[in-house]
This record gives sequence, structure tokens and C-alpha cells, in this order.
Amino acid sequence: MNKLLLIAALGVAAYFALLPGTGIPDKPALPDSSGFSSAAGDHTNAALENSISNHLSNQQLAGQAMVVKILPDDNKGSRHQRFIVKLNSGRTVLVAHNIDLAQRIDSLRTGDTVAFFGEYEWNQKGGVMHWTHHDPQGRHPGGWIKHNGQTYQ
Repeated sequence: MNKLLLIAALGVAAYFALLPGTGIPDKPALPDSSGFSSAAGDHTNAALENSISNHLSNQQLAGQAMVVKILPDDNKGSRHQRFIVKLNSGRTVLVAHNIDLAQRIDSLRTGDTVAFFGEYEWNQKGGVMHWTHHDPQGRHPGGWIKHNGQTYQ
């Protein structure tokens, strides 16, 4: 009797596991360096705008914006290329791109549009986007910046 109940229970579990939409949901894919859809337009910045509005940090986000100011590199500790981007909403975010782990974007100019994926940290000035590079130890999602058809990661 117990074996029959066990077989029946396994059969029911297998049946429901194979039904569409009832299994364990797939882990959402993180954007990677294989592509960034500029066709998504402003929608690509929705999560970034939400993080700014709600003062959220440690958010793994993608975005696209125009470079409005190029700052001197930060050469203290890990070296970072720094520039400010402006979202369509008018909000600005500092991008701190680690050039000890990723290639420097030498061709970057004010007025250029960049796409990016990294970790957003809120601050009073609009926030910082960092981790726009690979993690050599593989413990953090790899980020990237796309500029003029080239990916920097």
C-alpha cells in the first residue's frame, strides 16, 4: 500500500512539474556584453530612474545616456576613468569605470552616447555606476560599457 501511494505521489508531482508555467521559474538573465538593445529607448533607464528616485543602492542595472562631462581619471587605489552621463529625464549619474580591469575608453567625448551595465549606488548627486567591467574572480556579475560599437569590459 505504501509503495502504491509513493508511486502515485511521484506521478502527480511529475505531472505538475511538466505543466507549462508551473515549474520553477528560470533565473532571470543578466545583460552581458553580447548585446544591448538601444531600441528599448527610455525604457532601458526605467530601473535606473527608479533606483535614483527611491535612493536604492547595490542595484545591477543597464542604461543608456549621453556623456555631459569627462572628469580626470581617479588614480588613487584602483584606477578609474570617470565621466558624467545625463539621462533623458535630466538626471545625472557618475560612471566610474575601472581601468585596471578593463580597457580605457580613449575615444570618449562629451556628447557621445554610451550604453552601460554595472552596479548602481545612490548618493545625493544622483549616484554612481561602477562594476562596469568583468570580475576576474567571478564573484560579481560582469559589467560593461558600449561606445561606438565597441564593448569595454
